[in-house]
Amino acid sequence: MFIEPGMPGKKGWIEMISGCMFSGKTEELIRRLKRAQIAGQKVEIFKPAMDGRYDENDIISHDASRIQSTPVANARNILLLASEADVVGIDEAQFFDADISGVVEELASFGKRMIIAGLDMDFTGKPFGPVPDLLAKAEYITKLHAICMQCGDIASYSFRKAKVGDQILIGEKDAYEPRCRYCFNKG
Repeated sequence: MFIEPGMPGKKGWIEMISGCMFSGKTEELIRRLKRAQIAGQKVEIFKPAMDGRYDENDIISHDASRIQSTPVANARNILLLASEADVVGIDEAQFFDADISGVVEELASFGKRMIIAGLDMDFTGKPFGPVPDLLAKAEYITKLHAICMQCGDIASYSFRKAKVGDQILIGEKDAYEPRCRYCFNKG
């Protein structure tokens, strides 16, 4: 059945979960998606194919919570794979191509609840990939914080310990740590 955007009874929206590394973004995404599954909603979950840190297919949080997902090479593939879903989850949005914003908007317009998690800033403290655009288009935004590994204050920044200049370096605690503004800026 084709659904016209804005058809009565089919209201979609976008929920964004953002923050720095180790703030619990993926854990919150998994929690929301599992609740939708418990409610009997059809849920489809996606992650970028390039991110195989813990598992090639599943999304796994730093605290080992997990949920089955489908890795995709580009954002347009999500349109094809999510057509029957009520709820669509996307992890690591910052690693997707620029099409992710349009894909998310299109699916929300067709009545899907979109739940997306992603880093809002890269290791230099600059907006990261398509996430700022997604934040601007979201009806609901949750900004999570970690704890600064230097001083114990609230952390909003992902400090890269590894001396690699590329914007994308998929890593864990070996490469990154959360920091507050002060500790991030002092290096």
